[in-house]
This record gives sequence, structure tokens and C-alpha cells, in this order.
Amino acid sequence: MPRYKLTIEYDGTDFCGWQSQANGGAVQDALEAGVKGFCGQDVRVHAAGRTDAGVHALGQIAHIDLEQPVRVDVLRDAVNAHLRPHPVAIVEAEEVGPEFEARFSAIRRHYLYRIVNRRAPLTLDRKQAWLVHVPLDADAMHAAAQSLIGKHDFTTFRSLQCQAKSPEKTLDELTVSRYGDEIEITARARSFLHNQVRSIVGSLKLVGDGRWSRRDLEQALKAKDRTACGPVAPPDGLYLLKVDYE
Repeated sequence: MPRYKLTIEYDGTDFCGWQSQANGGAVQDALEAGVKGFCGQDVRVHAAGRTDAGVHALGQIAHIDLEQPVRVDVLRDAVNAHLRPHPVAIVEAEEVGPEFEARFSAIRRHYLYRIVNRRAPLTLDRKQAWLVHVPLDADAMHAAAQSLIGKHDFTTFRSLQCQAKSPEKTLDELTVSRYGDEIEITARARSFLHNQVRSIVGSLKLVGDGRWSRRDLEQALKAKDRTACGPVAPPDGLYLLKVDYE
């Protein structure tokens, strides 16, 4: 059976997340229905990462197995036609070998979190970013963020529902940059814990508004205690940016 790698973009606002659930309404459901509409085949779409409700993707990666080979441009365009009106699109399709696994072959995942830091309400970016009214010091946020780089026990920044076997993860990059009213936080690691990025962003926001110092963030990490985490940032501003493979 030929295997295809899919690069997928979606607006997660009205979805219950990536993973199929009993009540439906997942990105995975929409894609599987789109593939069936195209070729009549029931397939499982396997993703690199399971994004939560309200989280978006610019470069989610998935793979599917089809019974018959098909041109990749036909696969992309035909499934996209069946995805309408869902805000989901296959940006690129590529035939790959049977050894490729969207989740287990990944060597790096990149996330972006967008904060719009202004008094005025959001219009075009509604549900696409976190609106923070109080002024934030992006430089202080970036400086504090560097204390989280490397291998740590991230229990403090891990959802209580996280199913990972270990709270230890290696964070390769965590940068905070300001572009006018927008603050972008980018994170890179081989893998992340459930709610890790949003938990970190929520705590960095406390640094930005002056309620926490870098030392407070370091102490929260060392506590290895979920109650030491700042308020978790909303899903609106989080994007699975891209996934790297060898």
C-alpha cells in the first residue's frame, strides 16, 4: 500500500482538537472524511502531534496509506475539495516509504505562540492570538525564558492529564521577540509534554508584566509542582509551526 506524507494547515478554533473523539468534531475526523470522499476508502490519518481544542497548525504532518497509488497533486486537490467548508487544507502531499511515521520519525517539533499586546480589541486576529492589555517587557521574558533551555523535569509546566511516561524533556530553543504590538514566542524540542508550551507562555507573561522575575520562573521549574505554574495561556495563540525529519 503506498504511503503519503501530508503537510496540513488548519484553524483549530471550532475543533475539539486533532484527535478523534466520541462526539466528533476533530481535525482528524474532517481529514478522514475528506480522504473517504475522494477515494471511498476508510483510512486512519496519523499525525505528528495531537493539538488541543482551539490550537492551530501551519505545518502539521500526517501520513496515510492508500490501497492504490495516486498522483500527489491529485490527492492534495481532491481531498481539499472534500474538506470544504472546514478550515483545513492539505498544503503538500508527498509519497514516502513504508518506514516513514509522522509521529515516530519526527526529530523536532516547532511551536509558535502569538500575543497581541495592546489596549484595542482584536478584529482580524480574534481567536488567532492572545490579547494582553497590560504592557509586557518582551526582553525580560526572553531573558527569563533562557533558564528553561536544556533538559529538565518540566512537571510544573505539564498538564495533570499528560500521559507521557516521564516529565523530563529537552527544550532546544525558547525565544521571545517583539514586532510592534505582537510578541512571538517560539519553542523547539524533539517532543513536548501536554500543555507544556501554553504553561510556559502563561508563566512568561507574569515575567513580562512585572509580577514575576527570572528567579521566580527558575524557582517554579525547580519546584516540580504543577501548582507553582502561572495561569495557562489560552489555546488561541498557539500554532504547530512545523515538524522536522531526517
